[in-house]
Amino acid sequence: MRIAVFGTGAVGGYFGGRLAHAGEDVTFIARGAQLRALRERGLRVDSPTGDFVVQPVQATGDPAQVGAVDAVLVGVKAWQVTEAARAMLPLVGPATFVVPLQNGVEAPDQLAAVLGAEHVLGGLCRIVSLVVEPGHVRHAGLEPYVALGELDNRPSQRAERLREAFARAGVTAEIPPDIRVALWEKFLFIASFSGVGAVTRAPAGVLRALPETRQMLEQAMREILAVARAKGIALPEDSIPRTMALVENLPPDGTASMQRDILAGRPSELESQNGAVVRLGRDVGVATPLHAFIYHSLLPLELRTRGQVQFAL
Repeated sequence: MRIAVFGTGAVGGYFGGRLAHAGEDVTFIARGAQLRALRERGLRVDSPTGDFVVQPVQATGDPAQVGAVDAVLVGVKAWQVTEAARAMLPLVGPATFVVPLQNGVEAPDQLAAVLGAEHVLGGLCRIVSLVVEPGHVRHAGLEPYVALGELDNRPSQRAERLREAFARAGVTAEIPPDIRVALWEKFLFIASFSGVGAVTRAPAGVLRALPETRQMLEQAMREILAVARAKGIALPEDSIPRTMALVENLPPDGTASMQRDILAGRPSELESQNGAVVRLGRDVGVATPLHAFIYHSLLPLELRTRGQVQFAL
């Protein structure tokens, strides 16, 4: 398969790197220091499952130089999806399909609005990874996992081809029975963990050990579960215990990318995570008081980072 990775950060760099290292035809769409590093030194990935380097790397800042591909993996931050969709148009031919891997539940619809629904699958990943420096990604926790599938859940040869490519690369990948349910199960985890971690500034080991913060995590999950069910998403009864089991398996010092971005003064996915819970809950008449508290508490920092308000810390 010809695969383009649009956004070569911690997620795109890891999963695209695994595919390229396994021999798939992968081109990375990157910019700035990341693009220069990929061209000069290749892509280095450190992982508990084995370190590797991809060199040389096919990388460019101009999607038009690549042309239509079989599949596009979208690795940008959730708040960049619409802009990325417009920029990736040169990659999308009649048979191209696009798989978003970022956090949140709105990316498939945002991509479809620009590219057409026929080109978009649902997708998600689970991994704790970070960019150490340009061209260098570190896998820090969780078994890397990808789920993908047609948004109407019909059997799909194109989804199966990509799943098989991930399998050849040694990545656990599956096509779940209902990709929307899978997306919301991931959302249940990431929005709760990100939000509680960011507002408390505490890592996973502390969040799960203190009764007070553990209760916050579980309440945040209950609010998302209520919103999902009000929207007709059939999350299973055991969604919260299984999600808490994921939290138990995180490294004690594990943090979410949204938490790290907020604490470092970078733009974050606050609007696409806790803000989305509040907004989607309001749309279906479900109260989300804890997510509203988290969102409103973190919003001043987010707006300050984006230059929309000014105040001294």
